[in-house]
Amino acid sequence: MKPFVLLATRAEDQPADEEYALFLRYTGLDERDLVRVRLEAAPMPRLHLSALSGIFVGGGPFNASDPPERKTPVQHRVEAEFRTLLDEVVARDFPFLGACYGVGTLGVQQGAPIDGTYAEPISVVPVTLTDAGASDPILTGLPRTFSAFVGHKEAIRSLPDSATLLASSPTCPVQMFRVGTNVYATQFHPELDVDGIILRIHAYANHGYFAAHELESTLAAVRRAAVSYPSRMLRTFVQRHAR
Repeated sequence: MKPFVLLATRAEDQPADEEYALFLRYTGLDERDLVRVRLEAAPMPRLHLSALSGIFVGGGPFNASDPPERKTPVQHRVEAEFRTLLDEVVARDFPFLGACYGVGTLGVQQGAPIDGTYAEPISVVPVTLTDAGASDPILTGLPRTFSAFVGHKEAIRSLPDSATLLASSPTCPVQMFRVGTNVYATQFHPELDVDGIILRIHAYANHGYFAAHELESTLAAVRRAAVSYPSRMLRTFVQRHAR
């Protein structure tokens, strides 16, 4: 089988390693078949799409809507690399699934406005599939409404006509969309389980997602509902595109 690639941007080793472990667990892939590339550490290597089965993007610290002068040189580099990659991915309709930061990268490439209008605190939210989402092949077997983990400072304000809306939540209209047939992005985190999000809460406690005095309430918020369905789409994506 040709490998899949996980493009990651987390600078902290513990949450970065945990993210990779979660993608391995829920895709069903092993390390040979899911190659991790840490973009915060070095430039993106040339990805030959003909040698791959598909691409995943994890979450990360970068906000596409930050003013250019506030972006670090690493963020500017990563964004330029994603623009080049996604131009080819979209043109070829190559299998791609971006989680959280995937919305920022694919959304920008599609010309979507991205800002803080529909930011969501770290929590569990109900995500509801649209008619297009309910019939989408990688969402097969998911209920029409399911719980998912979120936590983001920005989101797509309105979806361009080039994209198909697949899922929404009450506080964020664009939770998942598709471009073409095989290119996906989710605002929620399909790779996370409760242990994984608790680790991230502690790792990013000083990154502005919540105030210091809100730590315990944030931990309580991610425990208030069971989250079991979103991760299924990762294995389905792999089963559909492995070649």
